[in-house]
Amino acid sequence: MKNKIVVTAILLLSFQNFFAQETPVQQTADTLKQKVIDIEKERTLEKQRLEQQLKDEKKALKQQEKAQEKVEQAEKDARDAQKKADKQQKELEREKKKFEKEQEKLANAEKNVEKAQGNIEKQRKNLEKMQAKHDKALSKGKLSPVEIEKGNVALTKQQLKIKEAEEDLEKAQNKLKKLR
Repeated sequence: MKNKIVVTAILLLSFQNFFAQETPVQQTADTLKQKVIDIEKERTLEKQRLEQQLKDEKKALKQQEKAQEKVEQAEKDARDAQKKADKQQKELEREKKKFEKEQEKLANAEKNVEKAQGNIEKQRKNLEKMQAKHDKALSKGKLSPVEIEKGNVALTKQQLKIKEAEEDLEKAQNKLKKLR
C-alpha cells in the first residue's frame, strides 16, 4: 500500500509538474493576444482620433468658407450701396442741370420778350420820325405825287415791321408763359 501511495504521489507530482508547465505557456499566449488586442485598440483609437481630426478640419474649413462668404457678401453690399449712392448723386446732378437749363431758357425767353419790346419801341419811333418827316414835306408842298406814294409805301413798310415785331413779341410772351 505504501507503494501505491508513493506511486500515486509521484504521479500526482508529475501531473502537477505537467500542468504547471502548461500554465506559463497559456500566459504567454494570453500576453501576445493582449498585446495584439492592445495594438488593435491603439490603431482603432488612432483611427478615431484621425477621423475626429478630419471632421474638425472639415468643420473649420466650412466655418472659414462661411466667414469668407459673409465677407464677400458684405463687400458686395458695400459696392451696391456705393453704386446706389453714385447713381443718386448722378440723378441729383442731372436734376440740377435740368433745373439750370430751365432757368436759362426762362432767362433767355425774358430777354427775348424785352428785346422784342425794345424793337417795337424802336420801330414806332422810326415810324413817328418818318411820319413827321413825310408830313413836313407834304406841308411844304414840294413833293410830287410819286414821292408822296413812295413816302406812303415807306410808312406802310414801317407799319408792317411794327406788326412783325408785335408778332415776335407775342411769340416770345407765349414761350415765356409755357416755360413758367
